[in-house]
Amino acid sequence: KGYVSTRLKAELAEQGIDFITGQRSNMKRQPISSWDRAMLSKRFIIETVFDQQKNMAQIDHTRHRSCISFMVNLMAGLIAYTFLTKKPSIKVTRL
Repeated sequence: KGYVSTRLKAELAEQGIDFITGQRSNMKRQPISSWDRAMLSKRFIIETVFDQQKNMAQIDHTRHRSCISFMVNLMAGLIAYTFLTKKPSIKVTRL
């Protein structure tokens, strides 16, 4: 939610990354496509999914002793998330 400089946006565009952020009140208005505007409005749902994965599926452990331990914990958390009965979802159709 912070300010992203024009230079940083240009560097990311050179690498093929389209970095989209919301407009702050003190920023100049930039043209934004309707698809990007729709995805920005769905950000809350995406953040909710990340929060559920970190808290309920316990993916947020940071002190792994080995890469294998990290991958096992990550895979176990993702598998546990798939068994949740009520998951948030986004209907995405691009015309």
